[in-house]
Amino acid sequence: MRTKGIVVAGLGGGSGKSVVSVGLTAAWAKAGRIVAPFKKGPDYIDTGWLHCAAGRACHNLDPYLVPRDLVLASFQQRCAAAELALVEGNRGLYDGVNADGGYSTAELALLLDMPVLLVVDCTKTTRTVAALVLGCKVFDQRLKIGGVVLNRVATERQRRLITEAVEGSTGVPVLGSVPRLDRDIFPMRHLGMVPYQEYDGTVQALDFLARTVGESVDLGRVEAAMEPVTSVAGGEQRDLLQVPSVRDVRIGVLQDAAFQFYYPENLQALQRCGAELVPINALTDACLPPLDGLYIGGGFPETSAAELAQNSRFRHSVRAAAKSGLPIYAECGGLIYLGRSIVLEGEEYPLVGLFPVRFGMSTKPQAHGYSIFRVEGENPVYPVGTEVRGHEFRYSTVLDWQGDPSSLVLRMERGTGFLGRRDGLVANNVLALYTHVHAEGTPQWAEGFVNRCRSRRYGADPAVPGKSGTGPSVGG
Repeated sequence: MRTKGIVVAGLGGGSGKSVVSVGLTAAWAKAGRIVAPFKKGPDYIDTGWLHCAAGRACHNLDPYLVPRDLVLASFQQRCAAAELALVEGNRGLYDGVNADGGYSTAELALLLDMPVLLVVDCTKTTRTVAALVLGCKVFDQRLKIGGVVLNRVATERQRRLITEAVEGSTGVPVLGSVPRLDRDIFPMRHLGMVPYQEYDGTVQALDFLARTVGESVDLGRVEAAMEPVTSVAGGEQRDLLQVPSVRDVRIGVLQDAAFQFYYPENLQALQRCGAELVPINALTDACLPPLDGLYIGGGFPETSAAELAQNSRFRHSVRAAAKSGLPIYAECGGLIYLGRSIVLEGEEYPLVGLFPVRFGMSTKPQAHGYSIFRVEGENPVYPVGTEVRGHEFRYSTVLDWQGDPSSLVLRMERGTGFLGRRDGLVANNVLALYTHVHAEGTPQWAEGFVNRCRSRRYGADPAVPGKSGTGPSVGG
């Protein structure tokens, strides 16, 4: 099977590339096609919707967080069994971390050697769309723009005028025209869409998008604009898909409406290191099951604060496990959950209480974007001196913490962190931080965490997975 691929990009955030990307993926999947979805950049929410649309995991491609050779390897290996590969870009086509467009969607398309399907918001405009498309075409002539999809088109006359202008002035074919919708299929929260885990009517939304895009975009012409995925020179030869049949440590993963932000690559990295993953629901489970470690990812715990607070028995089991030495890695929302409480609209909700921190929420981002930290203090995961690239996304605030910022084990070389440009709270075998990491760019993360869990299980000699020992640690 020869996989064909394309990168879906926009002129900026909110252009409609998620509607087109998810709609195309859902329409193809409903037609029985095997689609491998990918998302460019640090993103969990769009990734989740693409996962639902395709019926298979959506992986992130981020050349800032992950070395280029591993980005290539991820793309090539994870679309090898698919007919079609779709990569949804982020921000505007040429937007990167600097004026040269470093780490932009355009740069990723060039790395993958894939054509671009450009989505343009046509609200209150006609011929100017042609100027925008022409600018994108000539701005970097190495880039292949395979077609354009018009979005938020109000009338047939507007569609006809824009199509004639674009095709006549740029030579780029218009492959579809999505009408202006009566409702926002993807309600927004903070800087992105509502996660599918919190969305009422996910199946109906995907059906609607598949039908809308299927009726307004020529799927056959889009597929004709796609190009074969080739083994681009420079791809890492490491097998990212192989998972050992015997996994000797049990790591729980909180996966529910409150904690949803997990790169599938991170979960797969834990498995490759020998972990059996145990899904856990912090909202409904009575207590932790027997575990050797616990991974609490990010999410929106503030939207489930009442339910998290009400499940006191589970909270107490997490605190008791942490105090008994269970290795726990918690990032962003997971960090908040391990705090004392969160204050929302004047009401305070108790949380795990491992760290004496009261959190609140702001209406503005408190940290957003790529980050770098250097490990300066002892912790259960990273060797001292390690430098890690990550990203931050939070609206939460630290309302009260009496600790000394110098006790935080991570120094932020780029980004905000927890407080005073430092991050990383440590207690026993727990490391909690605001920074998100990608396992394929930070192999020390999965290796260090699983080794600490293995040490907890087997005692002084964790290097022998088959060694008889005390058995899994009891979390609850």
